[in-house]
Amino acid sequence: MYSLILHNDRILPAESQVLAPGQVGLLAGWGVFSTLRVTDGVLFAWERHWARMKHDAESLRVPFPEDPEPVKQLLLRLVEANQSYSATLRVVVVRNRGGLWEGPGIERGYDLIALVTKPKEWGDGAKLAVVPHARHSSYLFSGAKSLSWSMNLCWLEAAQARGYDEALLLNERGNLSECTSANIFVARGGTVYTPPLSSGCLPGVTREVLLTEVHVPGIKVEEKDLTLDDVEAADEVFITSTTRNLLPVLSIEGLRVRLEGEAHLLLGSVFASYVEA
Repeated sequence: MYSLILHNDRILPAESQVLAPGQVGLLAGWGVFSTLRVTDGVLFAWERHWARMKHDAESLRVPFPEDPEPVKQLLLRLVEANQSYSATLRVVVVRNRGGLWEGPGIERGYDLIALVTKPKEWGDGAKLAVVPHARHSSYLFSGAKSLSWSMNLCWLEAAQARGYDEALLLNERGNLSECTSANIFVARGGTVYTPPLSSGCLPGVTREVLLTEVHVPGIKVEEKDLTLDDVEAADEVFITSTTRNLLPVLSIEGLRVRLEGEAHLLLGSVFASYVEA
């Protein structure tokens, strides 16, 4: 992580002690966050990230800034202060007040926190473990990206302890939902499928761009309920996230995965041009 952080409207050293246990969101994971790509000093798809965070904050009853522009300018100040022009940025809105354990002297309804780190190298592809019953599509807060992220971290750590890179999460019907920090796509013929939001997955920004903005002749990108059988029948499988772009899946626990298609390469090339533009 870079040495400077954003706390509300101040750029501070990362070791600054500016948070308090009485901020209820810190104790309960009550808040929202997003992870953004910084490219040439620009916040990629900022408006999409903001819209998702605002929607989730309303759903989770988290107080949230009214205007995205001042927040954007603060984040750009943080990028400039760290000279982190090609980086990954995490922005967090933490609920501060409410409940039995609210601390004294806390007047703000929320804290805005942002951190910046160098881009992660993901290698040539990913090996996925499989986790049944990890998402529940009918859950009221399904698809909300909240600070209550420990389950995802546990599944990821357990998968990595067994030699995998990520975990593929299934829902209560046994359908594909997503990975712990990525959406999943399955390509067969000229069509690329990704689970619908009704599967319990998060509405990833890269996923949204592929569905709505990236167009490759001869390739359709659609939502569809998918099973593990669809994975084995696919020409190729890939995952997407803000930090990964489009990353091919090399293997999935207990399944036969083919790497015979080129959809991820063709879509990836157009997506890269979209990011650059």
